[in-house]
Amino acid sequence: MKLCINDILYAFSYALDCVENELIGIASHHSKRVAYICLILGENLGFNELQLNDLAVCAVLHDNALTEYIHEEGINGIDVVNDKDKINAGVHCVLGEDNLKNFPFNGDVSGAILYHHENSDGSGPFGKTWFETPIYAQLIHIADRIDAEFNLGFLTEEKYEKILKYLNENKNIEFYEDYVDMFIENLSYDVLLKMKDFEIEILLEEKIPRVCKEYSLEQIIIFSDFFANIIDYKSEFTMRHSVNIAKKAAIMAKYYSCDEETTTKLYFAGAVHDIGKLVIDKDILEKPDKLTENEYIYMQNHAYYTYEILRRIRGLEDIASWASMHHEKLNGSGYPFGKTADELGFKERLMACLDIYQALTETRPYKEGLKHDKAISILKNMAQNNFIDESIVNDIEIAFSGK
Repeated sequence: MKLCINDILYAFSYALDCVENELIGIASHHSKRVAYICLILGENLGFNELQLNDLAVCAVLHDNALTEYIHEEGINGIDVVNDKDKINAGVHCVLGEDNLKNFPFNGDVSGAILYHHENSDGSGPFGKTWFETPIYAQLIHIADRIDAEFNLGFLTEEKYEKILKYLNENKNIEFYEDYVDMFIENLSYDVLLKMKDFEIEILLEEKIPRVCKEYSLEQIIIFSDFFANIIDYKSEFTMRHSVNIAKKAAIMAKYYSCDEETTTKLYFAGAVHDIGKLVIDKDILEKPDKLTENEYIYMQNHAYYTYEILRRIRGLEDIASWASMHHEKLNGSGYPFGKTADELGFKERLMACLDIYQALTETRPYKEGLKHDKAISILKNMAQNNFIDESIVNDIEIAFSGK
């Protein structure tokens, strides 16, 4: 299956930035700015195109484990915003490195995520000095710290002077002096000023053109599971929801005798169907009581955000449709677009049925999962009321009867 990995990363970086903004107060487009700074520094170090591509991927995904870390540690996101010291940088770096261990990089990127919070003087979470820390990690560290501290999406001359002061004061403390000098020499005020929120993706594309290449089913599953885990860790109410829908989508693809590419696309669509939830506030996702009317309308936005995020990935326009319309109903009462039966294709209908089936059968903190027969009974009732496709419900009843 042909994919442009840059498209996927830049699309997902928006969702990741939304998580960082909510949980630790980082400004939007942070990961893209970190990637752009790293690319400029990497070019000056003589990195080739493949190395620059790997560096950009690591930079965009440097905080990929944030939702996982905060969930597993039981930390309140609001507390983290108020006190950044509550984050154990070492733990989330270990998780982030592990998440990317099977990612199809061009070369060796070991340590890039694991050590991206190490300080030059060895005072970081793992006690590594600049000499012991991989270059990728050091470049991500300086870019990450400067943007997190100063928000380069909004730059003034006064702020730039503070950046220079901060960099010079932290030579051989936080940052290796050679990289500080390289930063100051190559990232002038005028260069940083270009990194405005809605221009940064254009700058990135100028640095690394988007090239599509063929990926195997196994590699696509790695991509899919990686992003599904980030999505599912946003809320303990929906742990493994996306991964399980992806697996069920693949089972149904086999049931329908789909070819490998269609099976892969359905798996990917299932894995990312709820990516828009990364944009939704966690307190709404996990509200134990019934949502108010306004909260419910706000929650519905997640399907629209899924569409907006995925439609940016060239060549996967069909997946954007299949994934984002899992809450549409045949009678036009669904969301985000209020599509009717004649506007909903088979794949959109399938994803809607699978989402409901998975939600009914999975155990969540506030409920036990239903047995297969009970879930099918509910689905059939919905089909009779013209909400979902009856023929697909019948197929799901057969395909999952022994599972």
